[in-house]
Amino acid sequence: MNKRNELVVIALCVIVLFGAGLSCSKSDNPPIEIIEPVEETTFTNPLITGADPFVFKDGDTYYYMHTVGNALRLWETEAIEDLASATSKEVFRPTAGTPNSRNIWAPEIFKLDGKWYIYYTAGDGDDINQRTWVLENSNSDPMQGTWEDKGKIYSDQADFWAIDGTVMEHGGKRYFLWSGRPDKTNTDLTQKIYISEMTNPWTLTGDVTLLTEPEYGWERNGFGVNEAPEVLKGPDTYFMVYSASFCGTDDYALGMLTLKENGNPLVASDWIKSDQPVFTKKPSANAFGPGHNSFFKSPDGSEDWLIYHANPNSGMGCSGSRTVRMQSFTFDSNGKPNFGEPVATGLEIDQPAQN
Repeated sequence: MNKRNELVVIALCVIVLFGAGLSCSKSDNPPIEIIEPVEETTFTNPLITGADPFVFKDGDTYYYMHTVGNALRLWETEAIEDLASATSKEVFRPTAGTPNSRNIWAPEIFKLDGKWYIYYTAGDGDDINQRTWVLENSNSDPMQGTWEDKGKIYSDQADFWAIDGTVMEHGGKRYFLWSGRPDKTNTDLTQKIYISEMTNPWTLTGDVTLLTEPEYGWERNGFGVNEAPEVLKGPDTYFMVYSASFCGTDDYALGMLTLKENGNPLVASDWIKSDQPVFTKKPSANAFGPGHNSFFKSPDGSEDWLIYHANPNSGMGCSGSRTVRMQSFTFDSNGKPNFGEPVATGLEIDQPAQN
């Protein structure tokens, strides 16, 4: 609109609307009030429906996985508490009829030697054939690139039912830990945790060491189970936190081993086993069978967090009703982790400390 036309429009507007006390002047428009959104500072559990949660932090990004059952799905986010709205992508679906095509459980993602690796449990549908497997991705972004199947990771000394593989790095060496049933007939369902050194991210070498087996009553509810090993580096040493008892019971719980000062991870006697569980059910918090956990640091690196699954009600077992929860924890004066009790669902919790 040229200047003359603009003046004509303004004049007409004044004539028509003057009596009503209205104005067409641009300067008379009231200012627009900009309301800043309220920044969330808390969250509530549960975060998402799922089981066997695992978190890996790389820079400012968290990568998350849990059991899907028929494939592998990867989530990425800068805030684990916002997991429900995080971007996710199916990164692997095995070919039907292959030895790793069914019952896909407990995936964990690691960045090792500049590449990404996913360790997961799978079989051909017959429970006795469950094993641990490895995928590799050389792309800097694990949400991109191609995941190459590196096959089964195992030792000839322990080539039997094996699940829940994880990686430990200590003293310049790398170790693989997993849960296995040594009875190759699968008649005795007792699960034990083993460790072996790795020559590369998909190959084990040397002897296999039995680290822990169910000894106490709290490890034998349903039947004897030690599974889902997770390594936690404390101020002075390493801890191996594991899940005990059958997941079909409300008494699925966390137990712990502590590595002696200057201990060798391959020497069973260098690990001291706690005779009591370190994290158990709390019915008043809607937390039944809490277990299969993972650990991660807050965005600013100052806080330690525990993420785990639990059932909201009694008797739900190993079903799809399990939900993922998280809470912070601290180390006591002796350098041991104090996980406390499960925090109630729906309770407002301060978000992890930000950068």
